[in-house]
Amino acid sequence: MVNQSRQVVAIFGGSFDPPHLGHQAIAQKAVEMLAIDLLLVVPAFLNPFKSSSLATATQRLAWSHRLFDRLEHVQVASYEIEQGRSTPTVETLKHFAKSYRVEYLIIGADNLATLTQWKEFAWINAHITWVIVTRAGCNLETQKLRAWWVLELDIPLSSTAIREHGILDHVDSTIQQSVKIILEGQQPMRIEERIETIISKLDEKKAEEIEVFDLSGADYIAERVVIANALNTKHTIALYEELKSRLKAKGEEFLAVDVSDEWVVADLGDILIHIMIPEYRQRYSLEEFLSELANKSNA
Repeated sequence: MVNQSRQVVAIFGGSFDPPHLGHQAIAQKAVEMLAIDLLLVVPAFLNPFKSSSLATATQRLAWSHRLFDRLEHVQVASYEIEQGRSTPTVETLKHFAKSYRVEYLIIGADNLATLTQWKEFAWINAHITWVIVTRAGCNLETQKLRAWWVLELDIPLSSTAIREHGILDHVDSTIQQSVKIILEGQQPMRIEERIETIISKLDEKKAEEIEVFDLSGADYIAERVVIANALNTKHTIALYEELKSRLKAKGEEFLAVDVSDEWVVADLGDILIHIMIPEYRQRYSLEEFLSELANKSNA
């Protein structure tokens, strides 16, 4: 790998709707082939050339973390998701150029026909080397590209084929269930329905003093925060395990979990769940902080 004052990176963007093992193979081969320190995988909030996606942005980001986080020198970046809009590639490149030396942009060979329609194509073409993912024998039209590499990889399945035909053989096993739920027409639950499920399960399993804070209008990392008391340290873990089992069966993704005997924090992206013994809840007064945030957002 290259050792520079600023890390040399390649950017691999896309809808990842859903991400599949072909995407993972592209990332692995790019790290091996290119002189880079880091590969940034950047899921799009919405592809500029599409009007909708199969899964929500939050869901696709969670899937991408599941698929790519296990790879060395590969990092999922949520920049475009955080923008909450379709973000032109040039904007993404300029953003990461502030922190990295962005040398390469990975694209599929099918993008070559529309590259000149991209916003500020000339600027992009002058500043990066294109890495074109293709299959053996594919004819590439590269006359308008300043510099390029070919990453030849025979990928047997595309995200489009998964969406249109429901073929999940090449989808990572940890992602298959949630993709299947969506493909079968069971649309992801609205946040209110998900909160209702969480409260119902916590109440059923004897959690106490359950509170929900609506922070959708606040500058906070989640739209909703759920706090519940466990009866004791053993009950804390039991409540979390029950929630995890129930929610994963409904296609929910746990982006991160911090588990101890006294406190469990589960990050579902737009929902944070805190389960704790009463002593910890009293010590940290988390609901006071969250109440202030909620009040400010509604002011």
